[in-house]
Amino acid sequence: MAEVRSLYRSLLRTSSAFASYNFREYAKRRTRDAFRANMSESDPRRIQELVQRGLKELSMLRRQTVISNFYQIDRLVVEGKATHPHTLTQPQQKQLA
Repeated sequence: MAEVRSLYRSLLRTSSAFASYNFREYAKRRTRDAFRANMSESDPRRIQELVQRGLKELSMLRRQTVISNFYQIDRLVVEGKATHPHTLTQPQQKQLA
């Protein structure tokens, strides 16, 4: 059970690393939905299969977040103010220093 919880947190944490708001929210929503759909699973074999699939998804998400961070994109209005230093403009970075 602890392994499943750890996998869930890792997937959500990795999903939050996407540079694009749309990809970030999609990955979080997909993770939550997949875990909710399989929450009542009690067969140990099936649970292990799902954990293995989740680990594959985690490694894929990690690769995709690295790739997504190579590209600078404009923030969307729904994202609010910039919180990460790599997304701040020069004047905003000077204000924080």
